[in-house]
Amino acid sequence: QVQLVESGGGLVQSGGSLRLSCAASGRSCSSYAMGWFRQAPGKEREFVARITRSGITTYYADSVKGRFTISRDNAKNTVYLQMNSLKPEDTAVYFCAADSAQFGSSLPRQYDYWGQGTQVTVSS
Repeated sequence: QVQLVESGGGLVQSGGSLRLSCAASGRSCSSYAMGWFRQAPGKEREFVARITRSGITTYYADSVKGRFTISRDNAKNTVYLQMNSLKPEDTAVYFCAADSAQFGSSLPRQYDYWGQGTQVTVSS
């Protein structure tokens, strides 16, 4: 099993930046593909970005492509989401998740473990 704890959320103005971190404990996160998802009030949880176990390949939702970057440091057991050029529509609770499959998925139901989430609020 792996436990995930997100941090780095907060309030930022439109156009600003934040870096989210997801710290893993228990089993090494190198055993998992990792993903970031977000959920706004009244909306379903949606895919943001994912990274394969090796960290070689990354995937992004169209809405964040070119603005967000997912990365991982397996030695530190941490996954990151660098968010630049933030927009009010990026406001949501952001969750990291671990998938025991090698490549991960864009589907929340494929993930085995979830963190508790961190709030990101972007003001206009």
